[in-house]
Amino acid sequence: MTAIEIQNLTHTYSPGTAFEKIAIDAVSLQIDRGEMVAIIGHTGSGKSTLIQHLNGLLKPTSGQVLLNGQDIHADKTKLKSVRQRVGLVFQYPEHQLFESTIYKDVSFGPTRMGLPESEIAERVKTALDSVGISESLYEKSPFELSGGQKRRVAIAGVLAMRPEVLVLDEPAAGLDPGGKDEILAQVKHMHTTLGITVILVSHSMDDVARLSHRIFVMNKGKLMCEGSPAHVFSQGDMLKSVGLDVPQISQVFIALHKKNPLIPILFSVEDAARTLTALYKGRNS
Repeated sequence: MTAIEIQNLTHTYSPGTAFEKIAIDAVSLQIDRGEMVAIIGHTGSGKSTLIQHLNGLLKPTSGQVLLNGQDIHADKTKLKSVRQRVGLVFQYPEHQLFESTIYKDVSFGPTRMGLPESEIAERVKTALDSVGISESLYEKSPFELSGGQKRRVAIAGVLAMRPEVLVLDEPAAGLDPGGKDEILAQVKHMHTTLGITVILVSHSMDDVARLSHRIFVMNKGKLMCEGSPAHVFSQGDMLKSVGLDVPQISQVFIALHKKNPLIPILFSVEDAARTLTALYKGRNS
């Protein structure tokens, strides 16, 4: 079942002026319910403009965005509902934290929805559980948390709205290695436990290879390539031509493959660990 479908989407900034720029050029794609997909591309490729169309923050110059088969711009009065159903988390969402406690911050959205207090409390707990924040921290100020914890609380604030689709723009940006591993582990956990559709925008090819089911490659506003991580990252020359690269682990296995064609080219650390373990056991059995 398709969650989001983009049909021949074009977006032009400042049309009819000297500053006219085509940011998205006739892009079409489909994302199925429950998938975790990634959108990659160099700076200026159109990634951020594209994801802002998914919940109606931007309106296409032409083309359509369909949510569960319905054009999100067909009825302007339903855009508020669309933005609840498609949660968009921009870079550094912790900068938007503002309440005195974690509980109040995460409950802000559900409260604005006019929900009863019992449902608000249930949503807050479910959202914070999903990102690994314990009840013992609920009355703590979000500003006392670590960078990774702040970001998880900010994501929980979006999850509390119960979106069908969660869009994460560079969720690990600016975090130290520990914070990065922490937030990405929670992204994977909430995708598995909640079963929602996740769209991940990232510059890290290693993270994309490890987390996503499919990858969309953007370049100069166009969809250049799409497919599984293995399919996309097998096209190293194409990726390098648009300022991207393959995961670091793949670079190692490409070099090994050149020396011994029996060694496969792998695209994630997990696959590499499994393969090397199997090879080691095979040689010692």
